[in-house]
Amino acid sequence: MQTEERFIDIEIKLTRQEDLVDALNQTIYRQQQKIDELETLCTALARHVGALRDAASAGSGNEKPPHY
Repeated sequence: MQTEERFIDIEIKLTRQEDLVDALNQTIYRQQQKIDELETLCTALARHVGALRDAASAGSGNEKPPHY
């Protein structure tokens, strides 16, 4: 293989590597967006569960169960 052919092969490989790195960066970016979205959702759900628990414990302290 001549020097020029080797140089062209290296350029082709470099271009493919750059494309791969760009694709991986885009994937990581989308995954991070999804993680952020899921963290926000988990926080909201935790608040909602806490509010339901507080409401249930505040309302059930003095009331008789429905079967009485």
